[in-house]
Amino acid sequence: MRRSLLDLLACPVCKGDLDIRVTEETQEEIVSGELVCRKCGERYPIEDGIPNMLPPELREKV
Repeated sequence: MRRSLLDLLACPVCKGDLDIRVTEETQEEIVSGELVCRKCGERYPIEDGIPNMLPPELREKV
């Protein structure tokens, strides 16, 4: 995920702004981490450069 996309994304639950917490990053993109909603606190994982923006009840449980 590119950092520039953060400005385009909003929490699908409450439409709040998102903060990003990076655990792995290359020069081009964020490889892993999470997006955290400033308003409701919901967390959305970033895995292999792809943010999972599905609401929590629709995410696949592993």
